[in-house]
Amino acid sequence: MAALIRAARTAQHLAARALTVHGLAHPVTLALLAAASTAAARAWEAGHQVTDLHPATTASSPGANSPGCSPHTFRSP
Repeated sequence: MAALIRAARTAQHLAARALTVHGLAHPVTLALLAAASTAAARAWEAGHQVTDLHPATTASSPGANSPGCSPHTFRSP
């Protein structure tokens, strides 16, 4: 089962790098984002939690000390 988490993390990192290099509309970026989404969904369906894929952040992370805010909450700036 650790292989599913490793695959999802790798796919996420590759997609993030492609996004930085090529931008959102590039076909490579879109393909890697789709692969990352699929890998994360497979890990979720196998019983893994979001925190398995994204471990808790440190206190130095932005918003980590905000009351009522988990490290997985999307917030607008």
